[in-house]
Amino acid sequence: MKLELRGITKRFGALTANDHIDLTVEEGEIHCLLGENGAGKSTLMNVLYGLYQADEGDILLDDVVQHFDGPGDAMAAGIGMVHQHFMLIPVFTVAENVMLGHEQTRFGGRLDLAAARAKVREISDRFGFAVDPDALVEDLPVGVQQRVEIIKALSREAKVLVFDEPTAVLTPQETDELMATMRQLKSQGTSIVFITHKLREVREVADRITVIRLGKVVGEASPTASNEELASLMVGRAVELTVHKDAPTLRENGLSVQGLTVTDRSGIVLVDDASFEVHGGEVLAIAGVQGNGQTELTEAILGLQDHVRGSIRLDGEELVGRSVRQILDAGVGFVPEDRSVDGLVKEFSISENLMLDRSFGGEFVSAGTVRRGALDEFARAKIAEFDIRTQGPAQAAGRLSGGNQQKVVLARELSRDLALFVAAQPTRGVDVGSIEFIHKRIIDTRDAGVPVIVISTELDEVAALADRILVMYRGRVVGIVPGNTPRDQLGLMMAGMNGESA
Repeated sequence: MKLELRGITKRFGALTANDHIDLTVEEGEIHCLLGENGAGKSTLMNVLYGLYQADEGDILLDDVVQHFDGPGDAMAAGIGMVHQHFMLIPVFTVAENVMLGHEQTRFGGRLDLAAARAKVREISDRFGFAVDPDALVEDLPVGVQQRVEIIKALSREAKVLVFDEPTAVLTPQETDELMATMRQLKSQGTSIVFITHKLREVREVADRITVIRLGKVVGEASPTASNEELASLMVGRAVELTVHKDAPTLRENGLSVQGLTVTDRSGIVLVDDASFEVHGGEVLAIAGVQGNGQTELTEAILGLQDHVRGSIRLDGEELVGRSVRQILDAGVGFVPEDRSVDGLVKEFSISENLMLDRSFGGEFVSAGTVRRGALDEFARAKIAEFDIRTQGPAQAAGRLSGGNQQKVVLARELSRDLALFVAAQPTRGVDVGSIEFIHKRIIDTRDAGVPVIVISTELDEVAALADRILVMYRGRVVGIVPGNTPRDQLGLMMAGMNGESA
């Protein structure tokens, strides 16, 4: 099915999110929509999917103008969407999620779950998904949950599939599997709109690329274009894709972790006897496939784990046994891996989110009352310093793009006097322009003499930032190696093979 968007314009008050956008996706084509966070990509696709109504412009399928009053109309016309944040009910089975909203019934009005199971098996077998229709969604890995979303769309005979930032929550291995799935869908005639800001993925899978900046189409590109050319189109300026840093100047201050063991409620070991040190003035990157203990290690440092043995000493002071508040007050800055759940209160304004770590002090609170003038002045300064694209300090954080939400978290954490900075997946779901900015701020923090821990599943990011790399596998420290260690050696270590300590 051929998709064509002509002159699509969408406004939100004074903000024009989409400005007369034209886009054509041919049948059996993977067309990448590339742009920074906040460029208008997702808004455009929400118009296509019937979630928003365009103020101007037309949607055409096979040259016929369409009118969608909601997602049901779009689905009926053959359009499916795989959202960045999955639209699944965790306590339902795969089959129940697939039939939700399109329930088939048997005699007496009983749900025909057998038909739903059969549909899941048929699509799963056709694409090699290996998805159990009776599995509970909450028990499935993230990559498999995304396959369930794809099965949902295909079960409704989608001829055009929209993938909205589909790799933001995937491991590198799951990303590779998704790329293979997209190629298979293309080979069977499905038209695909692939929304992303990750240049490697664009060049790997796209047939054509359309670049959007500030709500407008600013150009088209071929997958053979260089990363620098694509980044420049996205951001509107030359982007430095290489992290520049001098050799570290190590300080005496730092973090010492000795014999750290973390268990869950049932006694299963999640972090197994981990020991390492991070000096002031260096970046220690923790690498590994997601789910090998990195999250629990980070949470133990922040006091978020209940069952911890061993020692975590910051500048000689023991952190184990302290509350999260006490650890933050000791000068620990923390960027969590999921900003939506742990980093922000989305309903709060940008100003309110910027004071979350310091709501007990006198800087912004006096006699139990928030000093709004001082807070808003601080927020405006940080909005400018961190280039947060917003309508102002009073805007709800949840209304910002993902990259700008991440900048709010960074602005809050890096605006305090720090004794340790911990950043988990600092650029997950963030565009190339923001990645450049975030990486520079991390190196600036390191150069100021602060010990820095970066936890990342992106090997390119690990290699760019790390002075030393700690690799974890099944909760254990496999080895600690120099930051310039080759990718193939790191890959072997991530599979559990020993490396030499540095």
